[in-house]
Amino acid sequence: MALLTTIIVGIKEVWAHKFRSFLTMLGIVLGVASLVGMAAIIKGMENGMKETMVAMGGADKVLLQEQDVPSYQEHLADQAPGRTMFDVQALRSSAPLLRLVSPEMRIEGVIVTKGEKMVVPAELCGVWPAVIDMNLHTLAHGRFFTDIDEELANAVCVIGTGIRDDLFGSPEETGREIIPIGETIYLNGQPFTIVGMFERYESEQEKKERLLRKTSPAEPQVGPPRRRGFGRGGWAFRRKNYTMYIPLNTAWIRFRAASGRDNIPDPRLSDIDLKVAGIEHIETALQQARNVLMLTHRGIEDFAFQTQENNLENINRQIRNARLSGGLIAGISLLVGGIGIMNIMLASINERIREIGICKAVGATAFAVFTQILVESVVIALLGSVMGVAASYGFVQVLQLLSPTANEPVITPVAMVVAVAFSALTGILAGLFPAIKAARLDPIVALRYE
Repeated sequence: MALLTTIIVGIKEVWAHKFRSFLTMLGIVLGVASLVGMAAIIKGMENGMKETMVAMGGADKVLLQEQDVPSYQEHLADQAPGRTMFDVQALRSSAPLLRLVSPEMRIEGVIVTKGEKMVVPAELCGVWPAVIDMNLHTLAHGRFFTDIDEELANAVCVIGTGIRDDLFGSPEETGREIIPIGETIYLNGQPFTIVGMFERYESEQEKKERLLRKTSPAEPQVGPPRRRGFGRGGWAFRRKNYTMYIPLNTAWIRFRAASGRDNIPDPRLSDIDLKVAGIEHIETALQQARNVLMLTHRGIEDFAFQTQENNLENINRQIRNARLSGGLIAGISLLVGGIGIMNIMLASINERIREIGICKAVGATAFAVFTQILVESVVIALLGSVMGVAASYGFVQVLQLLSPTANEPVITPVAMVVAVAFSALTGILAGLFPAIKAARLDPIVALRYE
């Protein structure tokens, strides 16, 4: 009960000097708002990075990369075979823990045209059907390639919605969704028939904004147009939307061999992607793959494995660094706020020396005086933290307007609790010295003070 009375007296004291108390709280308000806002932005970044990892194929995907041969094999560098179809066949037959092996032959410098419209695909590759599962694609219309398409090197293709939008018009432009199955487009002048189209890929934030545009009338543009960036996650979805696949054999015969680049029996591949039977078997699966490749490459170690686990470690490291930087900035703001609280509490004690002397003279203990001052300090800090949490929502909106990103900031309860807890701690630390000074006042000296 005594503590409750002390808290009420502390609130009354703060209310009695509203403007002074508000200025004192301002440092805490800014510190809490910056802490919660920074945590929200970082959480949005984290969500976007994880969305990207999923869009790129999931945690069980492994990329077989080319690398320079080790120093002890430099004399064999000109004999390094690179990634070939021989590797693909060997991995499929001799590495049982690999669930999928997907070869890709990337074609560069191709312009896709339809009449007067043209587009440059973000990714144009010759592939096998395994790429659907490998890169987590979803076929929305039409079909994918068949064994006959591969064997006869048919001029067929499967496209993303971004390519459809640029060549045939987007649903927003035409008022309806165009499905160009059976249409003929030209790849560097060569006619190809569209046999399939993927679904539209977008982040959760992009999906929300698209649905909102459908249900809400467009607001008039004020000032220069602003374009929302793709952020860490958006580029992966855009790349998938601007992907075009053709049969692997078609890519080799019509583009690589025709240009004289790969007119050899076992052409080099741009990528070989692997998927393991289970994430728990990844170490064993990669060891199997390594043993197979050491045989097919005649002992030349010109390859390496890049796992999504490496990407996850990079994501976690970037998030840790961002949190550390944001925490330091917010901590400095809270420190400034704490100094302001200490300053105002010392000024308050000087104003109330006679009052403190009277309280001690009528029986108040040093601990009671200490508690009273400390509670006032904590009350100021907690009120400032509550205002800071409220201000953080506006702070995040302002940041979004000034620097739009594809990943919406997410204000989490944990960030708010941590901010309030740190504010309370700041109030306690800032109030300790003034409270000790007030508790040590001699009542006789205090009563003489004018």
